[in-house]
Amino acid sequence: MGRTLSLYLAGRFARTVVAVFAGIFTLIYVVDLVEMLRRSGDAPKATALLMAALSFLRTPTVAEQALPFAVLFGSMIAFLNLSRKLELVVARAAGVSVWQILTPPLVVIAALGILSVIAYNPASAWMKQQADRVENDIFGGGSNPWGDLWIRQKSIDGQAIIHAAGKDAEGTSLKGVEIFNFDDKGNFVERIDAESGELHNGFWQFHNAKIVTPGFETQPVSTYLLATALDRREVAQAFVAPDTVSFWSLPSLVEQTARAGLDPTAYRLKYQELLARPLTLAAMVFVAACFSLRFFRMGGIEYMVSGGVAAGFMLYVATKVINDLGEAGFISASVAGWSPGLVGCLFGVYVLLQQEDG
Repeated sequence: MGRTLSLYLAGRFARTVVAVFAGIFTLIYVVDLVEMLRRSGDAPKATALLMAALSFLRTPTVAEQALPFAVLFGSMIAFLNLSRKLELVVARAAGVSVWQILTPPLVVIAALGILSVIAYNPASAWMKQQADRVENDIFGGGSNPWGDLWIRQKSIDGQAIIHAAGKDAEGTSLKGVEIFNFDDKGNFVERIDAESGELHNGFWQFHNAKIVTPGFETQPVSTYLLATALDRREVAQAFVAPDTVSFWSLPSLVEQTARAGLDPTAYRLKYQELLARPLTLAAMVFVAACFSLRFFRMGGIEYMVSGGVAAGFMLYVATKVINDLGEAGFISASVAGWSPGLVGCLFGVYVLLQQEDG
């Protein structure tokens, strides 16, 4: 296939995908802005302009999750437009194979995928951090988006698991705390229930605590101290959502979290997902090609579009299920991150082989 045709296909494809992503970005922004304006009714600090800025800071992270769908819909629109204008018919009549037609779109998607990882993701992560800070300042609170907080630590007092129902913005002050203490051999020693607690240099200080020891009566104490090897930075990072961490910071955060005795699985999985993003987006192109390269005048377009959307949705759901399995530790982060894109590409290649070569 000639250079001119390759550049033409790449340009058409890139413009369509970017336009679809811009449309999805705008839709997400409008929906989020409406929600922010609704919430701002009870917040004296909130203004319409501030809510508009806050929604803009929040939108990139959500739009990033919708990027595979933007590629899917953009690919289908681009292929259908080429077929509707008989450009695909002319290209196939000139001896251009489906693999040659798909090469420019795949190159474009690989470039967009890499750009989204090394540039868009760090920008969206930074904007999400700023949005969380502004949102906490306006609406108050410091709730963890993952739900309750869990910390596993080792110290001179043995092992301990700390569970908290809430935290402050930095994660060093906890509310509704339960501590489960174990000795060096892993045997359960006691449980402590406390109203609140703060992290100091080398120890936790819990207030209004009750010590529950097997075989003894519950002992109330005003202050309970628990040694720890964790510092403020390590504890604060343990409560950082993966979506607010940029691609470049994830490897060091994984190492620091593991060294602190905390679970880095979510960060490992996020890092592998970002590494595999170009492959995942390429899978969406293959899925779109399976249902959109049919000649427009042969009819059945509505069935092709419905089939492509359904296939893309199934791949998205499968990706989420595999990611959940990866977060739960049933499969490794590498398998959870790379397998959806790899399976999607293999599926697309198989169907196209059947359509092209029978």
